[in-house]
Amino acid sequence: MSAPAPLSFGVPQGSVLGPILFIMYTKPLSTLIQNHSVLNQSFADDTQLYKPSPPAETHSAIQTIQTCITDVKSWMVDNKLKLNDDKTEVLLCKKKNATFPSPQPVSVQIGNTDILFSPSARNLGFTLSSDMTLNKHISLVCRAAYFELRKISTIRPTLSSQTTNTLVCAFVLSKLDYCNSLLSGCPLYLLHKLQKVQNSAARLILKARKRDDATPLLHTLHWLPIQARIDYKLSTLCFNFFSGSSPAYFSELLTVYSPARQLRASSDGRILTIPHTKTKTYGQRTFTFCAPTQWNSLPLHIRHSQSPQAFKRALKTHLFKKYNP
Repeated sequence: MSAPAPLSFGVPQGSVLGPILFIMYTKPLSTLIQNHSVLNQSFADDTQLYKPSPPAETHSAIQTIQTCITDVKSWMVDNKLKLNDDKTEVLLCKKKNATFPSPQPVSVQIGNTDILFSPSARNLGFTLSSDMTLNKHISLVCRAAYFELRKISTIRPTLSSQTTNTLVCAFVLSKLDYCNSLLSGCPLYLLHKLQKVQNSAARLILKARKRDDATPLLHTLHWLPIQARIDYKLSTLCFNFFSGSSPAYFSELLTVYSPARQLRASSDGRILTIPHTKTKTYGQRTFTFCAPTQWNSLPLHIRHSQSPQAFKRALKTHLFKKYNP
């Protein structure tokens, strides 16, 4: 152990009090950002700014962001903090057919640094693309999953099937399941890439040949296919909403259905409102649309399960039968 040293201020790195005290220390930052009519989210020492606007007002939105960041830098200097200009990433998210006023913006100025718009950025392990597609994220997930599969395959002859299953679930399926609720409404050709990874994992565990049909292998392992795993995650999040275990920022995305007239089905009480959307490509891929749609499609007895354990058991059985007729 190192010798004791006096601590004049702050807390030691790794202390359990560190995250709590840091949140208290940076609490005024959120109010400062909101004064510029800019949305924000914070996670540990990472702060994200959002400014939605129509394409015609893009330059005005960028100017607002720049002014906000300037004030944030001043606040950080006054509070003995430092903004890493070179680690800042900027995304200009837009539809494919969106047109911007000339000249088209290409960067945001932060201090003395011009930050060029990035085609994609990593957000808590999920890769967001400026064109609002999931191609980049799914490609990275598949690459990482295949890398883990290759490593496991090198030692597969020395492992039992149970041990291999444990390793695959820990290092491969965990990557496929991470943030998979965001994949709802994703084009089938992209989900097929993830399904191929899962099929390869099943063949590795059961020592099947490369061209063997993976469907009976998934059935043997009692694995849900990729689309079913997405439905499982969406349904579980909705159940948490009704059980009151969801955080406030998540609960704001869902609304319990309240019929205008008393109907026979209105006594259910566990039906969510499905919002109207104008576009299928973007509107019907949102969580506020996909989650209620999936939840309302579940049988009544599953939606009214009394405990999370009973709900998950019934849900997996239902999805297993649905995707393995």
